[in-house]
Amino acid sequence: MKQEIELSIVLPCLNEELTVGVCVAKAVNFLKKNKIKGEVIVADNGSTDKSKDIAKKAGARVIDVEQKGYGSALRGGFEAAKGKYIIMADADDSYDLVNLMPFVEKLREGYDLVMGNRFKGGIKKGAMPWHHRYIGNPILSFLGKLFFKTPVNDFHCGLRGFTKSAIEKINLQTTGMELASEIVIKASILKMKVYEVPTTLSPDGRDRPPHLRSFRDGWRHLRFLLIYSPTWLFLYPGIILLIFSGFLSLALFFGPVNIGFRYIDFHTFIGAGTLTFLSINMISFATITRVYAYENNLLTTPPRFFSLFQYITLETGLLAGAAILSIGLVLIIRALLLSSNFEQIGFDASVRLVFGGSIAFISGAQIILSSFVLSMLGLGIKKI
Repeated sequence: MKQEIELSIVLPCLNEELTVGVCVAKAVNFLKKNKIKGEVIVADNGSTDKSKDIAKKAGARVIDVEQKGYGSALRGGFEAAKGKYIIMADADDSYDLVNLMPFVEKLREGYDLVMGNRFKGGIKKGAMPWHHRYIGNPILSFLGKLFFKTPVNDFHCGLRGFTKSAIEKINLQTTGMELASEIVIKASILKMKVYEVPTTLSPDGRDRPPHLRSFRDGWRHLRFLLIYSPTWLFLYPGIILLIFSGFLSLALFFGPVNIGFRYIDFHTFIGAGTLTFLSINMISFATITRVYAYENNLLTTPPRFFSLFQYITLETGLLAGAAILSIGLVLIIRALLLSSNFEQIGFDASVRLVFGGSIAFISGAQIILSSFVLSMLGLGIKKI
């Protein structure tokens, strides 16, 4: 029987003629030296130079990936891989493709994802810009660990290994650089076994700037982290803000409040009411974003609050929103009816009626609109 391929080494490529041959040769030699039945795949993303010919001559299997993007190229390579295990790296000769045994050994031990850590293994001079090394990577990795409770300390290391079955289960969706974050996040969500090994990073061998764009791709990674964790972006801040501003608004609606060292009045009421509306929006966005991520396969498991939709339906949301909207409408109408007697009711009372009514009216409208959006996202037919 033909021996099963154990390891596929996947290299995404876009005009890397200066380095792709070196990378393929190192990967092929690694497989031979360690007697591993494997293959080297170059996932070409539309190169216009000699990259594909050079890769083939060096011993790689070249596949063409038409959809543009770093993530698209890798996804194409993963799909074409025949190995039980997959190791991905860049084709710019910045990663150590000679010393991949720590990754293979951990995969053989049963780990689903084995991440490289450049900060533990060593970053050679000129290999990483200072703002990536001391600002971008540490901040994004810290947020990733905080949001998703993962042991990974270097979220964006381009050298990592995983089982073929794990990457299929992760069901990658992104097409750009944020695919690096998607792998780690989904592995954490799916409670996969993750291990981290030190690896070195060297200056790449290209004669042109890298495809990576610091601020654009940094923002895409951050945006992806936040989309996957609307709890931290919207829900927790929104709940805290709603409790604080909601109680303060309610108290100030009935008159000035003595807070010990001074009285606070309608000016504070306006500010607190504005924050109340903002908090309602944040909670709505948290719910909508979470549902959107799940409906579009960005989340592999349904959010825990989905069970509540057995009781909180579109009709429930419409009734709650309509009730709050009606209270606001009543307050505004009352202010209009008393406008002819403005001198007697006073400016303070007038502000409270008009502004309080406006906040209630728009908050009710927000709840109604959010209920419709959630219904459009498919909650009515989703069986949880």
